[in-house]
Amino acid sequence: MISRIALLLLAAMAAFSTLAANFLQVNDILYSSDTDAYARERCKLDVYYPTDTLAALPVVVWFHGGGLVSGSKQVPDELKNSDIVVVAVNYRLLPKAALDDVIDDAAAAVAWTMRNIERYGGDRHKIVVSGHSAGGYLTSMVGLDKKYLAKYGLDPDSLAALMPLSGQVITHFNRRKALGMSELQPLIDESAPLYHVRPDGPPYVIVTGDRDLELYGRYEENAYMWRMMKLVGHRDVSIFELGGLNHVEMLSPALIVVKKQMKRLKLL
Repeated sequence: MISRIALLLLAAMAAFSTLAANFLQVNDILYSSDTDAYARERCKLDVYYPTDTLAALPVVVWFHGGGLVSGSKQVPDELKNSDIVVVAVNYRLLPKAALDDVIDDAAAAVAWTMRNIERYGGDRHKIVVSGHSAGGYLTSMVGLDKKYLAKYGLDPDSLAALMPLSGQVITHFNRRKALGMSELQPLIDESAPLYHVRPDGPPYVIVTGDRDLELYGRYEENAYMWRMMKLVGHRDVSIFELGGLNHVEMLSPALIVVKKQMKRLKLL
């Protein structure tokens, strides 16, 4: 039988999970100062980091997918066991929260990372923001619309890169549904990353699945995003189409692209 003292020790260690001899994961760190009960429930992140290096390591802030209405934080397997600090983020969800609150949560998590990641061996000058699907949408909104990080006294242009994976760049389909629109009826307003195309943002790496298998024309809208970023003079924008893979299947190989692009940018 487990003693009461042992149970207390296990409870005290619940926020920590050793995943390998030289890696540690700290769970459920509250990153928002919002006192709303739902924010206190959802605005938490996990930090996965190697413990056996003295070097300041590159960081990936990772936003999960789920159409902004579902999903939960998770450190992708493809980013584990590497010289990368990973910050996996939960955020409030629609319709319980407003879209602007959801994006603000993403910005607050990035701000927390910029201010605190050195405690976990990360380099604040090597922060990559990435995510899949809805997470890709949040990646682009936080990195391109400067007002969200400006609220926290920070500039997204100091981020090392933005790498949205199959992210929406027109107005998100769940916002369009809330407006009574079809998922197939396009809209570009201030809540669309495409609205915030600019030449002076961080390196921008787009990855999508196969154009004939992707969700709601996701490749084509991202191809237009890539073209417009090029036309306005962005210094470093690229797009990768993963042939033969649908919206879900593309995630694992897309994370390999993320790591390769981090090496190209001399972050790894």
